[in-house]
Amino acid sequence: MENEKNYLSFLGKLKNDIEQARLKAVLTVNEQLLELYWKIGNNILIQQNAEGWGTKIIDKLSADLKSSFPDMSGISPRNLKYMRAFADAYPEFVQVPLAQIKNSDAIVQVPLAQLPWYHHITLLDKVKNKEERIFYIKQAVQFGWSRNLLVNQIENDLYSRKGKAVTNFSATLPPIQSDLAKEIFKDPYKFDFLNLAENHFERELEDGLVGHMTKFLLELGNGFSYVGRQYPLQIGGEDYYIDLLFYHLRLRCFVVIELKAGKFIPEYAGKLNFYLNAVDGMLKHQHDQPTIGILICKEKNKIVAEYALKGLEKPIGISEYHLTKAIPTDLKDSLPSIADIEKNLL
Repeated sequence: MENEKNYLSFLGKLKNDIEQARLKAVLTVNEQLLELYWKIGNNILIQQNAEGWGTKIIDKLSADLKSSFPDMSGISPRNLKYMRAFADAYPEFVQVPLAQIKNSDAIVQVPLAQLPWYHHITLLDKVKNKEERIFYIKQAVQFGWSRNLLVNQIENDLYSRKGKAVTNFSATLPPIQSDLAKEIFKDPYKFDFLNLAENHFERELEDGLVGHMTKFLLELGNGFSYVGRQYPLQIGGEDYYIDLLFYHLRLRCFVVIELKAGKFIPEYAGKLNFYLNAVDGMLKHQHDQPTIGILICKEKNKIVAEYALKGLEKPIGISEYHLTKAIPTDLKDSLPSIADIEKNLL
């Protein structure tokens, strides 16, 4: 039995070593590929600037390179243009820690190399602002986004929403915890996956989010672990129910989410503060960080929200949620009316 246990431990170590070696090999190959693509693109840029060559030279280069390297893929005219754009977007291909990036013209080699080429094509196509592109590079590397997830986050404008909630975190949390919490919460949250009428009830909103939990967790972001809905708390002999309770793995704390299908009013912050006190007193473990509350409402006045949070001892954020995007005015007249649809059904 002891020999079997030792063998399994030894086998596990070997498997881990092999997996790590495979991962390093993949990253090394990807880094070499990206470095080659950057060099090709940079040389094209230099030569075009020096000689005044037009875009047609790309077609000739592609044909000549294919003739010299018939087994090599990735040297189509389209891909050569992406290489040129890649080099133009990141003129300094240097090795510095990610946290030290101050200038958007400087790009980090290590995180850059950890993204596959098609991720970079997506970024070049969809994100023109350099600072925004660096933001998505950092997020994609940190959380291991697939290309489809990267596209989803770009199309949902994560860059403009992340860290935008109205909060009192700076006054209620230690600096490191406060900065991390601010980064995690968004404003607004986009619940485009819900099929709700414009005028809906909070229970319908809650049912929809729980019924689409995978999409809801994707919108919340990495690290949220679902605990329960209408989570019961008995306080002073009375029953109370938290709309949604989560635990955040990076923040190491419970997160209470309260949903309001209307406009934010100051009383909501007081009620959420009460829930946070209760969770800290009844559920929080010794090594957990203070519980955080996020109130997600249909509409808020930013100044009213800021005043409502002043003086509260518990960390609270206030965000809006948006449902499906409104139909552009110029398209409304071209859509069939309900009467037209009914006629076609007869």
